[in-house]
Order: sequence, then structure tokens, then C-alpha cells
Amino acid sequence: MSSASSVYSRKNPFPAHLAARRSLTGSDSGKETLHFEVSLSGSDLSYEVGDSLGIFPANDTAEVDAVLSAAGFTGDESVESAGTSLREVLTRQVTLREPSRQLLAAILEKCPSATELAELTDPEAKSVMEDWVDGREVVDILESYPQAKFTPDELVKALRKLQPRLYSIASSPKAHPEAVHLTVAVVRYKLHGRQRQGVCSTYLADRVAACSIPVFIHSAKHFRPPEDPSVPVIMVGPGTGIAPFRAFLQEREATGAPGPTWLFFGDRNRATDFLYEEEINAWRERGVLHRLDTAFSRDQAEKVYVQHRMLENGAEIWRWLAQGAYFYVCGDAARMAKDVDDALHRIVKVEGGKTDEEAAAFVGELKKAKRYRKDVY
Repeated sequence: MSSASSVYSRKNPFPAHLAARRSLTGSDSGKETLHFEVSLSGSDLSYEVGDSLGIFPANDTAEVDAVLSAAGFTGDESVESAGTSLREVLTRQVTLREPSRQLLAAILEKCPSATELAELTDPEAKSVMEDWVDGREVVDILESYPQAKFTPDELVKALRKLQPRLYSIASSPKAHPEAVHLTVAVVRYKLHGRQRQGVCSTYLADRVAACSIPVFIHSAKHFRPPEDPSVPVIMVGPGTGIAPFRAFLQEREATGAPGPTWLFFGDRNRATDFLYEEEINAWRERGVLHRLDTAFSRDQAEKVYVQHRMLENGAEIWRWLAQGAYFYVCGDAARMAKDVDDALHRIVKVEGGKTDEEAAAFVGELKKAKRYRKDVY
């Protein structure tokens, strides 16, 4: 396959289909994490280890119905600017999640008495707006101001465009040339008295079995494995952050890469949340994965995370770095990646005998040399 020869791209996504799915978490887990296999057969699309799959999801029918009801529409109304029905636009073209400043401004214009919206629509009060809409969705806003009456085109114009979601690819093209594997945490929760859900995760989990999935390959040249297969690789990927490292290990096994590999994986409970446990243990037995350190946060009274395992093995990590190891991190950007970065700085300082400034400079050189690579979200 050759991406260069494919007619499919972000602007023209390939209508893929779901070839397989299975649960990665146990029935007693507090999380729902699924493994998906998306067929690329007939697309001429190719991917490399480290790349992501872009997916254009569709909104849930029940959520579309709720917005239509709150706005006083049936869904059969025509949206002239889109050349299709309002229901179709709300399903596939706009997000029903994050309310836009334009929506609040449009409501304020139609309802001047809603003075509380004045500050929120001020471009200078961006943080106030973000705090207020956090956790709220379009339906919440429409239900709060039923006196604001829109035409179909006015409503659509006030909503944000539905963006594709990117998922780190959990397979190597050398092992699966005609398919892309994904590791997806399905998001479902309750907030502001309403059941909420992730747009794309539930789209994959609940709504794509009998329909095509618009997909494209998103290149991630910054997250490739080392060009030299003999170089040591340290991978930190808790939760769904394991995805690209599953691809790394498939690739290294397929190519016979001799460099040592070290994986730090963590989640809540070993019994229910050890994603790809059988595969990981098999790679250890075959010598594809040389070291494995796990952190299951809720298996003991005091929570343990991957950064704690890193600090416990600081001397060995320093030795690997001194031997030219590449250091990779994938997963949550808000907390995990920051904690891992702090742990790395501490290891360099303590095990390398450096000052804070020298440790920061060393880590900076790792990044400059592209030996410290992140895929965080």
C-alpha cells in the first residue's frame, strides 16, 4: 500500500469497516476499554508505527433528538447553507458538546434580558467563558433559554464544527498491513443531572457495527521508533497509552530489532485492567520485551503510578540513557506526562549527580536529539 497513491485523506476519508472488536478490561473493572480492528482493505492507505488514525464520528441519535427538541425542531427542516436536513447536519457536521461563544452571543441577542451571558461573550473573558461552559453541552444551553428561537441556519451557524478524533495506532503494518488496531477507553459519565458520553468512543463502541467509518491516516513523524534498531527503547504508556508501544513491539519482533526494550505500564487493577497482558507476557518470553514494570494504582492502600516505578528504577534508567536509549511517553498530558517528566528530571539529577539546571539541560538535550518523544493528549 502507498499513501501517496491513495485518493483518501482527511479531506476525503476512506469508508472503512470494523473487522473485529473485543473487550480489554474485565467485567468487574470500573473502566470500559476496547480493542478495535479497522480494515483498510481497498484503500491504498499505508501507515507507519507511531501514526494515528483519524476518525470522523457521528453524534448519537438520542443526543440529536434532545437538541432538536430543545430548539423546537423536528429535524426534517432544511439547512440551506448545508443543502441537507437539520438532523443530518446535527448528526455529522457539528459538535453537540462544547457550546461556542457564538451560541451564547446569539442567545443574548435574541434574549437581551439574559444579562448573565454578557460577560461570557466578552472576548476578553476567555477563561470565564471556558470555566462556565466546562461540562455543559449545547442541549444544556438551549434548555436554559427556551425563549431563544432560531432558524435552522442560525442554529447551525452558532455551533462548532465536528472535528475528527485521533487515536494512536496499536499495530504495526508489518504485522497487519491491511488493518489498523486501536485501543479505546469508552467515556460514559453523569454530570449536571444528565448522562454524558464521549462522542467518538461511544460511536465506535455502540454505533458502527453495521455502517462504514470515515477514516484517514495522520502521520506522526515525531513519534517513530529509533532508526537504529540496536538502540535501547524505554516506553512509558499507562492505560490506553499502551497503544503505540504495542505497535512498537510488533514492529521490533517483525524486523528482529536487537535493541533492548523496557515498558512501564499502569492502570487501576491488575486483575481487570492489565491491557494486552497475554501479548505482553508472550513478548517477554520471546525476548522481544526485555523489561516490564507495572503500576496498578488500586491494588494496594497507597496508590502507585508509573512515575513511582521509574523512580524505583532510577539507576537503571540512567544507565540506559547513558547507553543512548530513547525515552517515549504516551497518554494523559494533563497529569501523567507531567509527573513522568518530573520523575525523569529527578532521575537525571540524582543518578547523574547534576544540579537542577544541569538536569534540565540534559533533558533538553534529549529532546533536541529527538531521544525524548511524546504522544500525549
